[in-house]
Amino acid sequence: MLFMELDHGAILREESGNDTPKIVRLVIGNPLIMKEMAKHAPDAGSYAPITILVDERPEGGVRLSYDRMASLLAPYGSADALAIARDLDSKIETLLRESAG
Repeated sequence: MLFMELDHGAILREESGNDTPKIVRLVIGNPLIMKEMAKHAPDAGSYAPITILVDERPEGGVRLSYDRMASLLAPYGSADALAIARDLDSKIETLLRESAG
């Protein structure tokens, strides 16, 4: 589910008067997955929904960035939340690979 789309590049384009850079932050997620993580680690709500950054580079190409949920939840010590986060990371990484392909 797309919760929000933020055009970070708009600020830079406005300043330069150019039509680049194109940088978009997508805030996406599945509320059911977040609910399951939050049952085991309430702090998961600080990181969900997730953010994907789509950054068109001046030299060509596009970079997709994502901070893994498992790395964000690891310090909270919940094995159950971590298992759900790892599964989420796998789904997101598959989505990103397929989108970039």
